[in-house]
Amino acid sequence: MSLVVTPDSRFAAKVFPSPNHGERMDAHGAVRRPDMLILHYTGMSDAGAALQWLCNPVSQVSSHYFVFENGHVLQLVPEGRRAWHAGASHWAGETDINSCSIGIEIANPGHPGGLPDFPSEQVIATLNLSRDICKRWSIPPERVLAHSDIAPGRKIDPGEKFPWREFSEGGVGIWSEPAPIRGGRFFARGESGQPVEALQAMFAMLGYGVTVDGIYDEKFEAVVAAFQRHWRPEKVDGVADASTITTLRDLVAMTRGARMA
Repeated sequence: MSLVVTPDSRFAAKVFPSPNHGERMDAHGAVRRPDMLILHYTGMSDAGAALQWLCNPVSQVSSHYFVFENGHVLQLVPEGRRAWHAGASHWAGETDINSCSIGIEIANPGHPGGLPDFPSEQVIATLNLSRDICKRWSIPPERVLAHSDIAPGRKIDPGEKFPWREFSEGGVGIWSEPAPIRGGRFFARGESGQPVEALQAMFAMLGYGVTVDGIYDEKFEAVVAAFQRHWRPEKVDGVADASTITTLRDLVAMTRGARMA
């Protein structure tokens, strides 16, 4: 395969190639088109070290793009290739996320580094890049996701400080204004029964990899926390309170309407 020297996106400054990629294939051996966009943070204190790790064959990880704090964008893997960014993951029945997605790594120390804000230059650059990718590949807004959405519990990036509302307003991803946090009935780890089963079914309808068994265990708690981290970031505790449930209901209605349109 010949090396790509020109970025796929006009918002990338240049190609900084990673060797960590392969063919996009479905279960029948046919080449897949990407129809998902996954956003990550690096979780490392030094952006240069993170970039080198993504380009090191020993790491066995990569992404298609890398966005520095100052908004400088590099392309590491051609969009037509399968970068190794998602790992074990699940969304809407899909378990090989790497084969059907494009991944963007955003330089940010993340939770290990105190979860600093994403600089405005970086946010603008990532939004422009994401909008360009989604337009060229016709990626639906409801399939623009956090790494934490597709791997709850295992991953928590890009974190609750990522500006999902701003991205949605810019045409990337979906957003429904979170319902206010207030008292009332809630569900938490240790509970079980039909109401929990109905709640799990709603999360599965949105796309989360949920076992609909009516048991609010540690795994389901991680799903609830992942949802909150993306769509109800004011309070991330894994407890399905009225605010979380109402926000979930609104997003399920929004995505079902988009799918039927």
